[in-house]
Amino acid sequence: MSSVETPVKETEAKKKPASEKVHTWPNLVAKEFLCALLFIVIIFFYSYAIDAPLRELANPGEPENPAKAPWYFLGLQEVLVYFDPWFAGVVMPTFIIVGLMIIPYIDNNPIGNGYYTFSERKFAVSVFVFGFVLWYVLILIGVYCRGPFWAWFWPWEQWTLDFPTPPPLWSPHWALGLLVLLAFFGGGMYYPARRWRSWYEQLGLVRYSIVMFFLLVMIGTILKMGLRLAFSIKYVLATPWINI
Repeated sequence: MSSVETPVKETEAKKKPASEKVHTWPNLVAKEFLCALLFIVIIFFYSYAIDAPLRELANPGEPENPAKAPWYFLGLQEVLVYFDPWFAGVVMPTFIIVGLMIIPYIDNNPIGNGYYTFSERKFAVSVFVFGFVLWYVLILIGVYCRGPFWAWFWPWEQWTLDFPTPPPLWSPHWALGLLVLLAFFGGGMYYPARRWRSWYEQLGLVRYSIVMFFLLVMIGTILKMGLRLAFSIKYVLATPWINI
């Protein structure tokens, strides 16, 4: 009886497809550890061959001009040019931290877990890449395009104190600014929900509202920077209590 059952079981086992999942250890962790060791070796030899650029000691009597933050904060320092300090220094960093924290609760789509796919996750991948590239573009601007008094210099221009005076800044009437903000956020919330109805129904009202709010804030940041550079607009909404 056993001699008959054994070939049958072996045949059934051969028919079953192999699992596409592998264990994280040691298949992934071991490779990551080797990559980390290789990276450390490369950095070690690079730091041995090239000395770190050290500058003179800080002198409180002669402040640096321009005074720049470390490179990883230069994006935030660049945003301070276009927005009120309360927004650029408090609200925007809070939005970035909170937005990254709630991604797992907002985007619970299992597609793409464990593998990369762009065709099935076009919106999620595009938004993340856009925000990632935007932050590094702001850092590059702060490093290469900001000279004395935080004035704009192209990378091929020499920094000098003799540069044209920027045009005066102005803000539209508060009623017009409020109307623009309401139209921007209202239209940005309404149009995608109607244009992509299935996507809205898939997310639901709460998750859709949160996603669109953070997306509109990011898009509005770009638009506000464009308004400042093109039309010298200081604030979209200027009131005695708050400036946006």
